Amino acid sequence: MKRYVIAMTLLLGVATYAQRGAAPAGEPGQAPGQAPAGGAGGRGRGLSPEQQAAAAAQTELEKNTPQIPYDAVSLPLMPTGHTIGETEGVAINSKKHLFVYTRSGNAGPARGAQAAELFEFDEAGKFVKEWGQNAYGFSFAHAVRVDKDDNVWVVDEGSNMVMKFNPQGLVTLVLGRKDEAIDYLEEFLEDAAHTERGRNAKPGAGAGRGGSFGRPTDVTWDTQGDIFVSDGYDNSRVAKFSKDGDFVKSIGSRGNQPDQFNTPHAITSDAKGNIYVADRGNQRIQVYDSDLNRKAIFSNVRAPWAACITPPNPQGQQFLYSADAGGKIYKLDLDGKLLGWFGTTGKKVGQFYWVHQMHCVSENEIYTGEAQNWRIQRVTMKPAPRSSASK
Repeated sequence: MKRYVIAMTLLLGVATYAQRGAAPAGEPGQAPGQAPAGGAGGRGRGLSPEQQAAAAAQTELEKNTPQIPYDAVSLPLMPTGHTIGETEGVAINSKKHLFVYTRSGNAGPARGAQAAELFEFDEAGKFVKEWGQNAYGFSFAHAVRVDKDDNVWVVDEGSNMVMKFNPQGLVTLVLGRKDEAIDYLEEFLEDAAHTERGRNAKPGAGAGRGGSFGRPTDVTWDTQGDIFVSDGYDNSRVAKFSKDGDFVKSIGSRGNQPDQFNTPHAITSDAKGNIYVADRGNQRIQVYDSDLNRKAIFSNVRAPWAACITPPNPQGQQFLYSADAGGKIYKLDLDGKLLGWFGTTGKKVGQFYWVHQMHCVSENEIYTGEAQNWRIQRVTMKPAPRSSASK
């Protein structure tokens, strides 16, 4: 009987820890357009005077910035034997095939054994195949990216892993390591011996080790193929790896100062190899060179949940798109100037609710994956023609 009581106490403790650990995600229960709970104002404490002033300034900026006309189409994606769930990740390869990393698995509790599936669709939206079925690193989907060689990368918040699939679907590189059940039991049985582990350290303290993540969120690359991971909900850092997966360096800790982060939720790069980090809780995008030296901070996009950069147009220009949870999507040049915005919160086609990831096809075409609306939308913008002076 005593053993039974001890075992039940441990299980209840594990469940309580899991629920407590899930709270800082900032996703479930967050009001549209609001900065994630756990930001500078803390969870459930509303906006600070500084945040209120920043929100007012942003509202005024948007009043004086053109709204971009656009059309949107919701894609009727139907995986064989499955359904699309929370569409956390969306990416497109050179063949214009669409990859969707979705929380649509149903093995175990909601944040449990496997709530992640990766689907491929052709250019017409026809289902091609499921990738990595029952992969050990598939747990709680967060992002998918396709590199210049058509390798498919997934970032899994639940397993703390980043996985690279070659175009044939073979896993060729793994970063991070999945926690196992025994790890959780050890926390309660031998907690004093594990106080230095990243998960038990002060939340957001960052980490210098490359072999482990704390709920990573996204991945990108520079021109040399070096790998950059936004890491993430717990570690509040950006980690750099060589193209072969060797840890190089990291930058960041939790805070609101330059080079600090509060939930770096997305990461992308431009044609010169500069790295753009969506610092969601601090309502800004921090820009770095490929050696992680800070170059700029953009504070005109509210709380950035998703970010992507367009391929160069014929004039060599690229543009940055950033999506806020409240349904607005912002267009910037790479110097950080806000060029326009569009979108509202809602569930109708053409509205957006928690855009979790975007893929930039061109300056005037993007794909959005929405966590709340369980869909992919193809968005086509119709901006006014540029004047000759602006070309």
